[in-house]
Amino acid sequence: MSDALDKAEAAVREASTDTAAVQLAFAAMELAKLSAQQPQHQGCQHQAPKPEFNAKKWLTIGGLAIVGGCVACALALAFALASIAVAIGGTCATVCLLVLRSMWRDFTKTR
Repeated sequence: MSDALDKAEAAVREASTDTAAVQLAFAAMELAKLSAQQPQHQGCQHQAPKPEFNAKKWLTIGGLAIVGGCVACALALAFALASIAVAIGGTCATVCLLVLRSMWRDFTKTR
């Protein structure tokens, strides 16, 4: 294969015109020579060590997830109860104002 490369390289150098095609052919020959000189890799020869299972880490993560879920549930329940209390308070205030308005109208009619 190197004989063919040498012959092709010699033919490119003997060309009398210096065109882009000749320069491109010469660059291709140089690239072929360089790739022939570099050693071929067979691939990765080692294996990455397998990480060992750490039960304490996963129990900690699971425990924190459970505690976080319980806290979120408690906060959601507190928000729901506060919303119900606001709704009941608004209803009571509305009824109270309607009763007072009715009493005020009755009071002003009797005068």
